[in-house]
Amino acid sequence: MSPQSSAAREARFWAGIAEAQRFFLGKAEVYDALLKLTRLLDGEGIPYAIAGAMAQNEYGYQRVTTAVDVLLTREGLAQFKSRWLGRGYVEKFSGSKGLRDAENGVSIDVLVAGEFPGDGQPKPIAFPDPSTAAVQGERGRFLPLPTLLELKLAAGMTAPHRLRDLADVLELIRVLDLPRDFARQLHPYVREKFDELWQSAQSAAGDE
Repeated sequence: MSPQSSAAREARFWAGIAEAQRFFLGKAEVYDALLKLTRLLDGEGIPYAIAGAMAQNEYGYQRVTTAVDVLLTREGLAQFKSRWLGRGYVEKFSGSKGLRDAENGVSIDVLVAGEFPGDGQPKPIAFPDPSTAAVQGERGRFLPLPTLLELKLAAGMTAPHRLRDLADVLELIRVLDLPRDFARQLHPYVREKFDELWQSAQSAAGDE
């Protein structure tokens, strides 16, 4: 490895450390993007629920992210786009669900109610309507923990490239010390996988 490439790797490493520190202090741009988005959605009366890593942080599992995942209805997405495209937000590509907060340089990944997690194919679990499936949190409205877990489990079970979702569930079980019978709050479709990950979390705890 050349000295130049080694220096570049070293620079990226320390830049990543600095970004993680800013994130956990609540000073990263993604927090500004979250607060801005929830303020605008609330102001427009558009039902929404924050999902993904920002929801995990809300529930106590600290994981760095550079994007905001938000659940909207198709009508809510269309309303938001008609109001705010070109006024601080742009589409990732023409006609895309995903947006970008141009002011903060943050990706806004939109989940649409009625669509399916993971491989996108029909299954017993779909993205719910945020008007009935959201709870108030410190920084906006979020998916309830059981719903967040169900969606992550369904995604990881059906899409090989979504193994990160299963790892997130395992960490949520471990960090939040969820009991085994938490599975009763989940859809039967994902209970067996939750129990498998719960057992893995106990094994991991025993190795510490």
